[in-house]
Amino acid sequence: MSSDTIRAAYAAAALASTTLLVGCASDIMKNYVGRPVEDVIIDYGPPSTVLELGRDERAYQWRKVSTDVVAGSTSGEIKNTWRGARYEETVTPGYVQERECFYTFYARGGGKDWYVTSFRKPRLECE
Repeated sequence: MSSDTIRAAYAAAALASTTLLVGCASDIMKNYVGRPVEDVIIDYGPPSTVLELGRDERAYQWRKVSTDVVAGSTSGEIKNTWRGARYEETVTPGYVQERECFYTFYARGGGKDWYVTSFRKPRLECE
């Protein structure tokens, strides 16, 4: 199998797994609508940002940074030349990939408490 075929297979697998996971974060987030913001804080810690949006409206935002290490690969093939056979190697270096995701809940004040009214759907790669 050539290295291009292997890369295409990995890309197809990654796309398939991403497609299966679509909606996961949004499904979790919609379960907080109508509940106090404290419920989100208890589950995920304090928000990284709280924005005052207007009278009795706020946005609470959590930031998550994920770091993935993508392994490199080495492949090779034997090439026949007029001087004889030789091994030709192809090296693809590994790398570190960082992904930053934001999860935002909108809330409205109700007395001393704040209640989640809606949320902003995260980017596809953050689902």
